Amino acid sequence: MLNIVEIDHLTVKYPDVKALDDVSFTVKKGDFLGIIGPNGAGKSTLFASMLGLNTKYQGTIKFFGEDIKKSKDYLKEIGYVPQKPIFEKNFPATVNDVVRMGLRKESDENKIDEILQQLWIHESSKRRIGELSGGQQQRVFIAKALVNNPKILILDEPVTGIDQQSIDLFYSILRELNSKQKITIIWSSHDLDAVNQLANHVACLNRTLFFHGESDEFFDNDELVKQYSEASMQEHMHRH
Repeated sequence: MLNIVEIDHLTVKYPDVKALDDVSFTVKKGDFLGIIGPNGAGKSTLFASMLGLNTKYQGTIKFFGEDIKKSKDYLKEIGYVPQKPIFEKNFPATVNDVVRMGLRKESDENKIDEILQQLWIHESSKRRIGELSGGQQQRVFIAKALVNNPKILILDEPVTGIDQQSIDLFYSILRELNSKQKITIIWSSHDLDAVNQLANHVACLNRTLFFHGESDEFFDNDELVKQYSEASMQEHMHRH
């Protein structure tokens, strides 16, 4: 199976800290990769580098076999869902407006309604984005990410601050996108149970790469899970 993402010896240094230290892993077409790690582990730095927002790194990042510093064409094949943004209730953009921001071609206009129906949010298409619940807003941002039929979906802790019912619906949508539409998903999360249920591969990140491999290999190994949990707790205590 083709490697569509290749991270090779990725290191990111800031003046007072090394955010990522010699991180290497690959993602194959159709994978569902769960990236786990404590706050400050470097997950957002990793995504910023992969999306071309941070270019000051050492090492190599390739999408579809091409170094991203040589071409930005790969971005057309990526949908990105950030951590939940907060909108004022009177923010003037409607659901339709927000999803339309993701369009690259006017000819795709009728794709908006199709995606909103797929994500069970079409009845709110004329409502202001600020009037929706956190879970509804995240579905809108998934719709915005999917409206151009991306090959890869990248999600940065997308269920922060969302109620459990919305989280369950969100996870079922991700499962369907991966299993039925064959979209490759790279998803950072603190929810180990959800990663265990959804992802077929897992990467444990704490500035360095603690583990990368099949989910079963990690979650069925009590010693690995214990080592990871202890490392995460030590990082949390160090920061506080």
